[in-house]
Amino acid sequence: MFTYSDDIISDLHKDAYGFRPSQRFFDDWAEYTPAEKQEVWDMLCTEMERSMKEQAESEAAALVEFRKTVAAQMALCNVTWTKAVDYLADAEGIDIDCDQNFDYFLWGQGIGYEDRANIRRLYKEAV
Repeated sequence: MFTYSDDIISDLHKDAYGFRPSQRFFDDWAEYTPAEKQEVWDMLCTEMERSMKEQAESEAAALVEFRKTVAAQMALCNVTWTKAVDYLADAEGIDIDCDQNFDYFLWGQGIGYEDRANIRRLYKEAV
C-alpha cells in the first residue's frame, strides 16, 4: 500500500527543507514508479520530522534566551517585564502596540508561534 500523495508532495518538500521543490524534482517525480515515489515520500517525512524537532529545540532555546534578556533589562532599568519588553522592542524600532508588530518582534527573537501568542496575551493582560 502506498501513502504518498501527488497533490501535496510540494507541501511536504517545503515542510522538510523550507522551500518548494524545483522543476527538476517534479520532472523526476513524474517519472518515478509508485514504489520510488513512496521511497522519496518516506525520506521527506523523515526529514520533516527531523526539521520540526530541530525547530522546536531552537524555539525553546530562543525563549530561554529571550527570558534572560528581559530579566537583564528589568534589572538594568528597574522596570516591570512589560516595560522591559517595550524597551527591547523600541531599541529595534518596533512599536508593539500593534499585534502584528508585536508578533514580528517576537518572531525576530526566534520565538515560536504558540509562545508568541502566549507572551502577547500575558503582555496585554498585564498592561
